[in-house]
Formats: sequence, C-alpha cells, structure tokens
Amino acid sequence: MVTKRKRRTDEIKVKRKKKRMRKSFLFLIITTIFVCLILFFIILFEYIFPPTKNNVAKKEKQEVVLYFSDANERFLVPEKRYIPKEENAEDKAKELVKALLDGSKTKLINTFPEKVTLESIKIDNKQTAYVSFDQNLIKYHPGGSASEMATVYSLTNTLTRNISSIKRVKLMVDGKTIESIKGHIDTSQPFVMNKDLLASGS
Repeated sequence: MVTKRKRRTDEIKVKRKKKRMRKSFLFLIITTIFVCLILFFIILFEYIFPPTKNNVAKKEKQEVVLYFSDANERFLVPEKRYIPKEENAEDKAKELVKALLDGSKTKLINTFPEKVTLESIKIDNKQTAYVSFDQNLIKYHPGGSASEMATVYSLTNTLTRNISSIKRVKLMVDGKTIESIKGHIDTSQPFVMNKDLLASGS
C-alpha cells in the first residue's frame, strides 16, 4: 500500500518533470524563433544590400582604334572600339590584343585566326612590346604574304597607335622568337608602325 508520503513524493517528481519539460519546450520555441529572426534579417540585409560583386560599378571604358583588313585584304581599316580602361601600359595592351582576337564588329576581315590565345605581353625600357601567342597562331593561320602582313601590322599599328610607350612590336609564339608565321614574312625582328598599309583616309 502506497503511503501518503510516497504518493506526495511521486507527485512532486511528476510536477518537477513536467516543469522541466515545459522549460525545455519553451527554450526550444525561443531558440527556434531567435534563429528564424536571424535568418530573416540576413536575407533582408542581402536583399537590400546585394553582395559586393553585384554592387560594383562597371569598369570605366576608353575608346581605342583597332586595325582589321578591308574586303580585299590589301589595306588595314581602323575600327573604333571601347575596352576596359587600364592605366598600366601592359594591361592596356592586353585588352587591345584581346579585342583584336575577338574580331571585327563592323564586318571587316579579321587578321587573326580563331582559337588563337594571347599568352603574355611585356614592354621593355626600349619601348618594344613582346607579344606572345600560343601555337594556334601558326597552326590555324591561312598563310600567304598578304595574310601574314595583315596579322603582323594589324597588331603593330593597333598597339603603337593606342599606347605611346610602345614604338616597336615583337611577335612571338610560346614566349619564343619565330622566324615566320607561315614562311612569308620575317618575324625574327620587331616591327614599327606601317602607315603605307592604312586604307586611304585612315
């Protein structure tokens, strides 16, 4: 037979257990609400203030002149283009060459074959730019005197016209001097601007 004292003790234990459960449940509810509020404010903050990469102003552009071939591939024709503005001469030169590799936007004839990649550009203290491409320049170039001439001088005229610190351009492949692209034009020495190849009025 259960005594009153024992029953009373059991009741107290049950009450304490229920009290602990209520506290645990209340703590769980408060914690859940707190976490939800944190998540809500994080999402709200990101919505109002998007990540930096989406909030950075577009880089300033500058107008430059690129040279591509005319329809007969006899002369070089200027094409105005806007590229990201760079203060460093080598960085600007890279943007110019990349634009050349992208090709004409006005239906002029491209002077570089597709799939060619720029590897590096270095400008020495004698104002010579060493421009290195990958092997695709040789692999995919169509060859021929006119075509090779267009490639060499579209590059040279573009860089020397837009960058005052470049007076000569040395075309290279894999960082090494090449005798010629396809055997018609000697590329072992640097080139200077050739105004005779510019179309009339350029």
